[in-house]
Amino acid sequence: MAEAAALPAEALLARLGASAGGLTSAEATRRRAEHGPNEMPAARRDGAGARLWRAVRNPLVLLLLALASVSLATGDRRAAAVIGVMVALGVALRFVQETRADTAAAALKALVRVTTCVTRDGTPCELPVREVVPGDVITLKAGDMIPADLRLLEARGLHVGEASLTGESLPVEKTSDTPAEAGDSPLHSPVLLFRGTSVQSGSATAVAVATGPATYLGQMIGSLEAPEPPNEFQRGIDRFTWLMIRLVLVMAPLVFLLNGALKHDWGGAFFFALAVAVGLTPEMLPMVFSVCLSQGAVAMARRRVIVKHLDAIQGVGAIDVLCTDKTGTLTRDAIILERHCDVQGTERAPVVALAGLVSRFQTGLASALDAAILAHGDDPGPPAPAWRKVDEIPFDFTRRLMSVVVEAPGAGRWLVAKGAVEELLARCATVLVDGAPVPLDDAWRAAAHARYAAMSTDGFRVLAVARRPVPAQARYAPADEAGLELAGFLGFLDPPKESAAPALQALRDAGVRPVILTGDNELVTARVCAQVGVPTDGLLTGAQVEAQDDTALAASAERTAVFARLTPGHKERIIRALQARGHVVGFLGDGINDAPALHTADVGISVDSAVDIAKDAADVILLDKDLRVLEAGVRQGRTTFANILKYVRMGASSNFGNMFSVVGASAWLPFLPMAPIQVLTNNLLYDLSQLPIPGDRVDPDQLAKPRPWSLPALRRYILVFGPLSSLFDYATFAALWFLFGFDTPARRAGFQTGWFVESLCTQALVIHVIRTERIPFLHSRPSAGVLAASVAVVGTGVWLPGSPLAASLGFVPLPTAYWPVLAAIVLGYLTLTQLAKGWLRRRALL
Repeated sequence: MAEAAALPAEALLARLGASAGGLTSAEATRRRAEHGPNEMPAARRDGAGARLWRAVRNPLVLLLLALASVSLATGDRRAAAVIGVMVALGVALRFVQETRADTAAAALKALVRVTTCVTRDGTPCELPVREVVPGDVITLKAGDMIPADLRLLEARGLHVGEASLTGESLPVEKTSDTPAEAGDSPLHSPVLLFRGTSVQSGSATAVAVATGPATYLGQMIGSLEAPEPPNEFQRGIDRFTWLMIRLVLVMAPLVFLLNGALKHDWGGAFFFALAVAVGLTPEMLPMVFSVCLSQGAVAMARRRVIVKHLDAIQGVGAIDVLCTDKTGTLTRDAIILERHCDVQGTERAPVVALAGLVSRFQTGLASALDAAILAHGDDPGPPAPAWRKVDEIPFDFTRRLMSVVVEAPGAGRWLVAKGAVEELLARCATVLVDGAPVPLDDAWRAAAHARYAAMSTDGFRVLAVARRPVPAQARYAPADEAGLELAGFLGFLDPPKESAAPALQALRDAGVRPVILTGDNELVTARVCAQVGVPTDGLLTGAQVEAQDDTALAASAERTAVFARLTPGHKERIIRALQARGHVVGFLGDGINDAPALHTADVGISVDSAVDIAKDAADVILLDKDLRVLEAGVRQGRTTFANILKYVRMGASSNFGNMFSVVGASAWLPFLPMAPIQVLTNNLLYDLSQLPIPGDRVDPDQLAKPRPWSLPALRRYILVFGPLSSLFDYATFAALWFLFGFDTPARRAGFQTGWFVESLCTQALVIHVIRTERIPFLHSRPSAGVLAASVAVVGTGVWLPGSPLAASLGFVPLPTAYWPVLAAIVLGYLTLTQLAKGWLRRRALL
């Protein structure tokens, strides 16, 4: 594009093999075959096969499939069926939810057939944007989207909105005859237009230089195609999965060798070891994981938050630093006229009345500032119909002002000007003081500059208004904008949302530190941030960020809450600096140049009104650009993670305890401590008791702060609660052996039945201790589903030894005296587990 900017229009057309009359249809067809359709790479979506493979390739799912295959190959169809059902449910839920989320995100894009005016065969015609090729001549008018990267051939009063591309809030003037200067960035060239921007006013003819992936926008999208690194939650789940896999790979052979060598029944030992491998594998994890995330996605959707990738739900809950823009997030994204004062700072209605004449009668670019003036509602002086427009001197970026000439019966003819303060002051000879003109001498000129500086320091965008009577003449020119009378100043601002300060405080209360990253100037930024309670001490500008190395920037980002005058590259560096300090960073952005930062952040957040590339790069899309929506999403993410963590903690500690119990029992007993079918039945019933966990209640203190995945904390949990579980298993072994005489192979059925019931009861009931950091039932009540499931599973375990199924499962009735012993063991286990949990919590080890 730099070359296109440097070449004269005729030379560029020759280089492209095109002419001002456009391409022929045949040549356009040939070029479309060569360059491809004018579409962005991000338009491609993963197919059903890719989404299904993502759901299946989890190592735990693959291990379960291997165990199911072994079970099936060895004739144990029941075990294979149980495992297969769990895997199928988990994979199906994940696949269906990700498909729905992907469809919902895609539906947020405008499903319209976008066209543009292309000259083909010498005739202008409307064609779909995807059919534009390099060399096509495009005709543009106000409101058109730029369909490709273009070089202007002709422009008439052309102003282009580039906010989504460069961050420039005001439209940029473009011309066809301004030469490119050496070293200029193509993005700032006055002769180039880029896909993704739009025409605000004027008209133009331009030639397409690059289309599709070759455009600046397409190249940016291409830079985002590299897969994102796994987030902390994904890494944590992977580490936990491999921990469980290693446990299975060590325990299953060990149990097989111990039982085979000591009991000389290698066939029985194999099936028992296989059952132990299934029992140690948390086969419900994929399903619980999928159900928790799916329910979380549905709950977030109700809160107007669309989750594109299920794994991002926990990431939203883990955010401890939220980087966000100012405009539209903290502010209303709507300019209002706040002040209209004279040089002494006194509010004067005639100042806004004069400005209203300019805004009402000018025919050029109607800016947001003009809309704010006209919407202000002050009395504009004489009724509007009394004033008649005579002429106007349009705005241009050299003079940086505009003027209209108006007249009214009895009021004479006046030139009224509005524009940049420095430009108007240079053209003024007098100033209105208390309604009367006085010479604009050095003292008053200094007073005017001081008033302008004070308003700017307060964060206002300031314009000046001036006037003078003019004689009747046919045309007026910029030379007539001299000897003006300064009427006063207009102060504009984008006011904070009423919800911004409470929303920011709610985020802080939830343990999330807001950091403002904006391209706006530091004065405006400081004012807005102060109004919404964001500390501006140590505010850094882009130039200061540029001067710091990564180490210094990481230290600055740790203590700085506001950054201003930033480029997109600065935003990305600040996010990386925060990540280097161990923070989980969310970034909220909606522009083209926000895409790299969205891709870099742990959680990229965009809004449904954002440009497509920002929505494609984001993990989460807000249907309202409101921090209150995001704060609700943060709490829902923490709810989801808390319920996943319950299952992980229970499964890990239970499996670790079972490892000690099985190894000890295998070495001590002259028979298997539990028959393979009993192990599988125990495992199935325990799994059923976990099904309601995704819908369980979560205590407020579990939502109060970010809870990142912590394998060390999980390891401490396992090392405490696993041996505790085994301790009470050994107590059960002792009672069954010594008190009830189940101490010979002939009486092994009683031993196996007793341990089955104890193991199932303790596992099904300990959920009520592990699910909360408080005292269960007294200070934290489970959901009805969790309570009902655990009661039903315990009841089933007590019923089975005397049921019609007992014989087929190898159970026998237990002595009456066993039940009070069981009650004492279960009560002791739950009590000691609660005490151990309190000990860990007091030492902040959970």
